[in-house]
Amino acid sequence: MAERSNDPVVVIGLGRFGSSLALELTRRGTEVLAIDNRPKIVQGLAGNITHLATADATDLDALQQLGVPEFYRAVVAIGDLEASILTASLLVELEIDDIWAKAVSQQHRRILSRVGAHHVVLPEHDMGERVAHLVGGRLLDYMEVDENFALIKTRPPKEYVGLPLGESGLRRKYGVTVVAVKKENEEFTYATADTELSYGDIILVSGRTDQVERFADLS
Repeated sequence: MAERSNDPVVVIGLGRFGSSLALELTRRGTEVLAIDNRPKIVQGLAGNITHLATADATDLDALQQLGVPEFYRAVVAIGDLEASILTASLLVELEIDDIWAKAVSQQHRRILSRVGAHHVVLPEHDMGERVAHLVGGRLLDYMEVDENFALIKTRPPKEYVGLPLGESGLRRKYGVTVVAVKKENEEFTYATADTELSYGDIILVSGRTDQVERFADLS
C-alpha cells in the first residue's frame, strides 16, 4: 500500500484528546476536518484548525454531507461510549480505509475493534502505564512498541561499562539489544558490536517488556 501520511484526516470529537490531536496534526501541516456536536467547542478552535464543523457524527447523512467518505483516515475521539461505537460503525459503513478510535476502557476497546476500527488507543491507560515504568527512577523513558515489546531509555549497568557490546553477551543473557548510544554532549548514534559503553551514557534498549525491565534493574 502506498504511503498515505500526508492525506487529510477527519477528527471526530473535540474533547482534550481530540482537540490536542487535531491541533498537533494541523501544526505538522496535515489538513484536518474536525467535527463536534458542541458549537461552543467548535467556535473556540476557530482559526486554529483547517476545517471545523458542528455536526452529529452519529448521523450518517451529516457525515456524508461533510464529505467524510472522501477521507482515507479518520479518528473517533468521542468519550461517550454509545456515540463512539455508533460513529466508528458508520465510518466502517462509509468504507474509510484507516479508522483510529479512542477507548475509555478495555471493554470499550474490544467493542470498537469488533465493529471494525483498525487501531484503538486508551490514552489515559497507556500514559498511566508509561508513567508507572518511569516512577521507579531506573528508566529515563519507556515506550511500548507492541503488546509485549518495548523500547527503553536508561543508563548502562556498571558491569558493562568499557566492554564492547559484541563481547558483552547482553542479548544471550538478557534477550535485549542496545539500539543506540548517546555520549555526554553528543547526539544518539547507532550502536555496533564495537561500541563501548561509558559512565554517563544514555542507551536505547529494545526487547520483550519483561526482559528490558529486568535489564533496567541492573542500572
